[in-house]
Amino acid sequence: MSAVLSSFKKGTLSQAPVTELKSVGPKLAEKLAKLGIYHIQDLLFHLPLRYQDRTRVTPIGALRPNLDAVVEGEIKNADVIFGKRRSLAVRIHDGTGTLTLRFYHFSAAQKNNLKNGERIRCYGEVRRGKAGLELYHPEYQFLHELESLPTEKNLTPIYPTTEGLSQTKWRQLMLQVVVLLQQEPQKGTVIDDLMPAALLKPFNLPDLKSALLYLHQPPASANVFELEENNHPTQQRLIMEELLAHNLSLLKMRNEVQNDMAVVLPESKILKPKLLAQLPFTPTNAQVRVEAEIQQDLIKGYPMLRLVQGDVGSGKTLVAAMAALSALEAGQQVALMAPTEILAEQHLKNFQEWLTPLGIELAWLAGKVKGKARVATLEAIKNGQAQMVIGTHALFQDEVKFSKLGLVIIDEQHRFGVHQRLALKEKGPLNSAGQSISPHQLIMTATPIPRTLAMSAYADLDTSIIDELPPGRTPVNTVAMDQLKREQIVQRIRSACLEGRQAYWVCTLIEESES
Repeated sequence: MSAVLSSFKKGTLSQAPVTELKSVGPKLAEKLAKLGIYHIQDLLFHLPLRYQDRTRVTPIGALRPNLDAVVEGEIKNADVIFGKRRSLAVRIHDGTGTLTLRFYHFSAAQKNNLKNGERIRCYGEVRRGKAGLELYHPEYQFLHELESLPTEKNLTPIYPTTEGLSQTKWRQLMLQVVVLLQQEPQKGTVIDDLMPAALLKPFNLPDLKSALLYLHQPPASANVFELEENNHPTQQRLIMEELLAHNLSLLKMRNEVQNDMAVVLPESKILKPKLLAQLPFTPTNAQVRVEAEIQQDLIKGYPMLRLVQGDVGSGKTLVAAMAALSALEAGQQVALMAPTEILAEQHLKNFQEWLTPLGIELAWLAGKVKGKARVATLEAIKNGQAQMVIGTHALFQDEVKFSKLGLVIIDEQHRFGVHQRLALKEKGPLNSAGQSISPHQLIMTATPIPRTLAMSAYADLDTSIIDELPPGRTPVNTVAMDQLKREQIVQRIRSACLEGRQAYWVCTLIEESES
């Protein structure tokens, strides 16, 4: 390991390429690059998925099923078993009990090496077999007479990997990196620790170097359960830094947005009263309050970025409609985007009912709008004939050009990425000086978001909450049901449909990556 230190060029670990490590050539560097690892510091932040406890030898008589364990014993016999699957069964004992090591993939040389009388140390998951407890394809080493191999001093890390990179190779790489980190700064190496001690001290969290050293080489006394649950202080230290970085990047984005120009949109004095007059109900106090908060944003000279939370049925759509009327009355266009065509069509129906009587021209744009109908819709959007456009992801596309986009309304924004949402900003108009005018953005969600989470996950947004349901509106009941109760779910949906109500089932397909 001294060779690694002597050949390492002084500087920050964030700047040193992985090829400075021993045995890391172009081919290995290419494999690491697939995981986003280019520099030595990247390796330090490639944290273990889990840990194995190889720090103690467990007597065979004390083994329990479904647990990983290190055992030592003497081989009694090794036999090839023929059945549904050919396997090599190696029986070992240690004076407290007998255990079977089972190999389904083995060579003649391996069988010959596992001969009677040899002492062996094994590691693997204990399982129940027909003849007692077994280890399937365990890792093993021979213990020669008069030689006792020491057990591991630390928990053994298991790293996320890619094809061609074994756990043994990972541990070899990480051992070099850990040695470099331990020598820092004596050997001139430096790790970028961006968190000041004043922020860490109130939470009793360690500095970055200590946290990384611990996570790559946890001592035998480490609380494995805490590590598995990501509740260890060293993990919390890294989590805190990641959340802080996310929060600061969003705040920076927000500051940049506030440097942009936006059209000032005064409160609607004509269209809004007409809309309220045709409604069969009166807006709740919560709707009035949130609408006033939105209006305060619209009269500023920079783009509004506001998140409106509220249960299903709380009246978020009406609040959005009143905001839209401020833009429409000022001669601006409005775009409303929803993540699915079903939800977008529901919005289209509502806004047609409310705005068509007011003389507002609406347009519909989704993936299924094709051919001449699509060309006509795109032209209507471009020349401003379509005053309000409702659609799905199709609104992101480059072919969609607005005449005067003043307000963007996005429903269920968590279904879109931040970059997708901000992409609509580029569709704003230019002023007479050729400068870009950014549209205001109003985000709606029915997902309850705690204030602390909203401050971190949506730091670039101001937040309004509609915390009151209209009179007579039944509160929404949200129930989580196990997949095993699928038949009960189907029956509940069937009963609702027979009563004349509607239901929809959203299925999400998740592709499992090959291990």
